[in-house]
Amino acid sequence: MVATNLTIRIDSGIKNEAEKLFDDLGMSISTAFNIFLRQAIRMQAIPFAISRGITNHSTLAAMREAERIADDPSVPAYSTRESLVRSLEA
Repeated sequence: MVATNLTIRIDSGIKNEAEKLFDDLGMSISTAFNIFLRQAIRMQAIPFAISRGITNHSTLAAMREAERIADDPSVPAYSTRESLVRSLEA
């Protein structure tokens, strides 16, 4: 195997934390990165889930309520800010 160098830019705090973690695991950051790359190649994908985050129950309930209101024909709708203000002033 012919080795090659790879240069990446990373936040120094992240690098320091990663180095501490991998040192505790008995490996260098280079070894950890090689493990990541090999696993990605083996899986033909990023070897862990990537998501936009977990939405909490309150947010999900608010989203469902907003959808219900938007679909309810008995709930008044306003096409402009002015029409909303007029309705509130009435």
